[in-house]
Amino acid sequence: MSDVPVANIRNFVILGHSGSGKTTLTDAIAFKLGLNDRLGLTVNGSSISDTSDEEKNRKITIFANAFTAEHTVDGNPYRLVFTDAPGFMDFYGQVLGAIRAADFALVTVDAVSGVQVGTRRAWKTCKDNGISTIAFAITGLDKENASFEKTVASIRDVFGVNCVPVTVPLDATTVAGLLDAKDLPEDFEEIRTGLAEAAAETDEALMEKYFAEGTLSADEIRKGLRVGIKSGSVHPIYSTQPLKDIGLNEMLASLCQLLIAPGDRAYQDADGNAIKVDPSAPLVAQVWRTSTDPFMGQLNYVRIVSGTLTPGMVLQNNSTDSKETVSAMLQIVGKKQTTLTKAEPGDIVALPKLKNTKTGNTLAAAGCATKVVSLEFPQPVMFMAVTPKTQADEDKLGTAIHRILDSDPTLHFEKSTETKEVILKGLGDVPIDIAVALMKSQSNVSVDLSTPKVPYRETITAKGEGHYRHKKQSGGAGQFGEVYLRVFPRRSDEEGEWFMDKTVGGSIPGNFIPAVLKGVEEGKLAGSVAGYPVQGISVEVYDGSYHDVDSKEIAFKIAGMRALRDGMSKAKPVLLEPIMRLKIIIPEAFMGAISGDLPNKRGRVLGMEVEEGVQTISAEAPMAELFRYSAELRSITGGQGSFSMEFDRYDIVPSNVAQKIIAEAAKNRTADADE
Repeated sequence: MSDVPVANIRNFVILGHSGSGKTTLTDAIAFKLGLNDRLGLTVNGSSISDTSDEEKNRKITIFANAFTAEHTVDGNPYRLVFTDAPGFMDFYGQVLGAIRAADFALVTVDAVSGVQVGTRRAWKTCKDNGISTIAFAITGLDKENASFEKTVASIRDVFGVNCVPVTVPLDATTVAGLLDAKDLPEDFEEIRTGLAEAAAETDEALMEKYFAEGTLSADEIRKGLRVGIKSGSVHPIYSTQPLKDIGLNEMLASLCQLLIAPGDRAYQDADGNAIKVDPSAPLVAQVWRTSTDPFMGQLNYVRIVSGTLTPGMVLQNNSTDSKETVSAMLQIVGKKQTTLTKAEPGDIVALPKLKNTKTGNTLAAAGCATKVVSLEFPQPVMFMAVTPKTQADEDKLGTAIHRILDSDPTLHFEKSTETKEVILKGLGDVPIDIAVALMKSQSNVSVDLSTPKVPYRETITAKGEGHYRHKKQSGGAGQFGEVYLRVFPRRSDEEGEWFMDKTVGGSIPGNFIPAVLKGVEEGKLAGSVAGYPVQGISVEVYDGSYHDVDSKEIAFKIAGMRALRDGMSKAKPVLLEPIMRLKIIIPEAFMGAISGDLPNKRGRVLGMEVEEGVQTISAEAPMAELFRYSAELRSITGGQGSFSMEFDRYDIVPSNVAQKIIAEAAKNRTADADE
């Protein structure tokens, strides 16, 4: 890596709505900068960014990939570090990591479609994660019905009038920079005037000169734009036709001249203190992506925040309180790996063979306690039960899943104690399908996916009395214990003990009450309706009897368990199901379709509001109806909708639905008994 000053490093992430030309722009930039010997294309699987089999087969970007290249502008050397992030929000973990590794964002906007949901999300995610410097690249200007003017208007309508064109299309084959172009058409002169106004607003002296003379020089406009872009009050817009190499030179030159260097982004540690960006300072770096290489094993991609990283350094992982040794530093472009000897602030490198490091961790020089703010990923919305196909697959399943989890922190894994299933959770059906494919390719583990069982519960809605007399005589010592109890409904916020001993006169000796409690607790594990765990009850033991010789703990345990079942059967027992709270984000055009679909899922709309320019629906629905909602929402909205969900409460299952669940549970118990 050549010796480029940190002030001349430009680290940016390329974001955009899926299909807005994001990866096409990445390929065009990479080809222009000499990273590839041909222009890669997603459609034929030659993209420099989409290199995995899954990406080639699906023709979408799944993994964020970073590239580094040298570029010279007006005789000055620059190092461009740029990352192509996925457009689908199902891969939000990759998007978030790529944003955290960048200093500014270049958001693609299609010249036909204009601002879309993914454009808004990219903007919001940047703002939420400390990136205020955002530029726009208009793509697809060579398409039929494309309009530069309408696209600029779309951007300004949504993100503000200080989104200003810096390069403009003069004709079908020419893009010009507004700052240096001469004899511009009248329409573009008006745009240049807007550029000067945006620059003047950033500096009082420039404002005074602009009011006095009505114009600013190109250098004065650049000066003002740099200030505004750094503060996030001005957002440049670039015109490009990536496949035809039109507008790329002008855009790259402007990115180098106007946009921020690593030291201009405000990096803070976990305590809110500023991190000084300095190559001579103690090393601070953050892992923003983890992947598995078939030959090198785990690779951790790190962004150097401050300091200088070299091979052989012993680092401390301040997130796990462990030591790591840097055996090598790599730059990876597709399948090509280049060994590096130094990395400075703004650089992204891959570190192989770290032992206890994963995405989000902070790596620092020995003795440096700085810890970067960790990455916060959304909760999963898609659950699938995973079943190994063979015994050999079952033996390797745990290792395979944990390898996948290390690569994608948005995936969660759980062994359900209630349903006895292995559950894989993710942000959508596609990430889970990809995880299964990677388990096969990386660990040779084959699994089947199925809809998980719902963790139902049981409770009661009335008071009930239960009784059981356990008597067993087998020739020797017998067993005897008799229990009378009452069960009551209990609110979740109700204080006091749920199990009460109300016996009098020693009807049940005190030393046997713990056995009764143990029996009741075991009885709560399988209710009387369909054998699901019981919640929301209080139990009062009020009478019983014992035998001086035959009474034993086991007898009272059995009596307590059977008495509870008897009491619950008389207390109007009901089945409960988990209810999830939903937040659905969609374009306004799909409001009717989504609102009309929710009742089909036994759901209901709780409220609607406009948030970040899109419609947000607050709703609730049973978990049983939501296992496939990620795919269904994508189908309804053409991929423009997303949602989050979290557990809210347990509620009573409607009787017509409960009957089917109870019948299925009885069928399963019969099948288990036959086995």
